[in-house]
Amino acid sequence: MHFARAFCIAALSFAAATWSHAQSSIVVASTTSTEQSGLFGHLLPAFKKATGIDVKVVAVGTGQAIDMARRGDADVLFVHDRVAEERFVADGFAARRHPVMYNDFVVVGPRSDPARASGADIQEAFRRVATTGSTFISRGDKSGTHAAELRYWKQAGLEAGKTVGYRECGCGMGPALNIAASSSAYALADRATWLNFRNRADLAVLVEGDKRLFNQYGVMAVSANKHPHVKAAEAQKFVDWIVSPQGQQAISAYRIGGERLFFPNAGTDN
Repeated sequence: MHFARAFCIAALSFAAATWSHAQSSIVVASTTSTEQSGLFGHLLPAFKKATGIDVKVVAVGTGQAIDMARRGDADVLFVHDRVAEERFVADGFAARRHPVMYNDFVVVGPRSDPARASGADIQEAFRRVATTGSTFISRGDKSGTHAAELRYWKQAGLEAGKTVGYRECGCGMGPALNIAASSSAYALADRATWLNFRNRADLAVLVEGDKRLFNQYGVMAVSANKHPHVKAAEAQKFVDWIVSPQGQQAISAYRIGGERLFFPNAGTDN
């Protein structure tokens, strides 16, 4: 009798522990490029298999993702605006920023290229788009891509909002590319989303390879010192996994048409 009771208690305890492990989940606030490129669809099953932790991704512009994490509405922040990420850490919202991976930005536009941007560096390409009055679709959503785009306009000596053909959509990368495709316009895109974009119409990559188009991603566990309710332990497991050899290999293995979308570089300081 005592044995049966002990066995029952042990079985219930094991079941409770197993259920608790299976129900463990975190929220990752991330940029749209990691979601729309299909990367998370590739990574998260491997992460769950390794840890048992479910992940809910909220994919918005980097600025919105950072705001979300600052409010404590996410356990992990995974974005691509290094200046803003370092400010996030300096303000105490994370103990450390971890480099994870990189790719690059490209300028896409109509194959006819009325601005003659093809082959130019990023600054000259933007000048040509502006001086010819060609339509340029900006995300205008405070994302990492939008922040980079504004930086390129400034480096070109131009104020984006005052160029004749400049249009802000206030939308994600995929919708911005759809608008550019339907209006034969220019746009700045992260390469991963571009490679996964199917509705290209007459768009083609016109500007690439400029070292200023480097696009670094970082990941941070939101600090429990700022927000005691966050799932700090589980969040750290996500960070540790994605910068581990296993996570880095999973990033490297994700390809579309044989082309790698992201290049792992955990442990670097690029």
